[in-house]
Amino acid sequence: MPAELRFHTVDAGESPQESKQIEQLLTESDLGWDSRVETFVVCRKGAALVACAGIDRNVVKCVAISPAFRGTSLSLQLGGELLKVAMERGHFHLFLYTKPDNTVFFRGWGFYPLVEVRDKVALMENSPIAIRRYCSDLRALRKHGGKIGCIVMNANPFTLGHRYLADVAAESCDWLHVFIVREEASMFSYAERYELASQGLSHIKNITVHHGSEYIVSRATFPSYFLKGKCTVDQCFTAIDLLLFREHIAPALEITYRYVGTEPACPVTSRYNKDMKHWLETADSRSPSIEVVVVPRITLRGSPISASEVRRLLQNKSLQEIKEMVPETTMCQLINCFGDQRRETEMTDGDDH
Repeated sequence: MPAELRFHTVDAGESPQESKQIEQLLTESDLGWDSRVETFVVCRKGAALVACAGIDRNVVKCVAISPAFRGTSLSLQLGGELLKVAMERGHFHLFLYTKPDNTVFFRGWGFYPLVEVRDKVALMENSPIAIRRYCSDLRALRKHGGKIGCIVMNANPFTLGHRYLADVAAESCDWLHVFIVREEASMFSYAERYELASQGLSHIKNITVHHGSEYIVSRATFPSYFLKGKCTVDQCFTAIDLLLFREHIAPALEITYRYVGTEPACPVTSRYNKDMKHWLETADSRSPSIEVVVVPRITLRGSPISASEVRRLLQNKSLQEIKEMVPETTMCQLINCFGDQRRETEMTDGDDH
């Protein structure tokens, strides 16, 4: 590496002057500043900033190189430095967002395409086989039938609304697959949510409750879902998550229907439901279409039962009101944990996916 090129990390927001320079380099590369980036790996030649790459947990984004250095060895050096920083922080399975035209460039960093929204964005990962291995594991759980359904739920916590949605779906399907969102970004831990959902759905015979993964409603595939207080969904992220489901997960399990509950309260989930119809029901050559079935939520005294309302009541210590909204298994858990200090949720108020 030439002596005049220096690499170092910049924590986003801690150095206003450097952040401004990074934002300028991104603008020159027709890229925007992403507030989710935690750290930038930057390269300078003397005082000039010539390259940068951002890390948002295990997601790489905001990669830009000054025009004068494009096509040089700097690209590979930047990639090497970024991968080293990510691994030092314990992130080995990495995802990367880029423009579709740049996927060939990032193959040099060891990334492989997963899905893309034409002319807008592509998602890559640093493994040529990880998605195939995951889908192979799913195929081992495949159940054949004329109508195979799916629900993706956060279940934070599991309510009678979740159970009703699953009951309706299972009754109309030969088999139902339920995925529990795996991210640790909720009031209840993933282990708690998975256990409560498994218990709450144990009465259904034609069902498989799956552990979630980074390929379905995760910070990697759908980061907008995990932004506290965000009122709109970035359509590109929505599309990435749904295309991953349609092109990889659904074929592995022969899923032909996806069930969601109506969403009167949360703008993020409501928009996601609308986008779901577009991205799953529009046929193309890569994968068959999936029919989206919207099920009206059950109500309690005129108000929809929702996990967000349960969380609100829990914070207000209104256990008696909660009892009417959750199954006995969830209620027992809430009583056991009621004295514990709960962290404030970072998850959006969406309840079913």
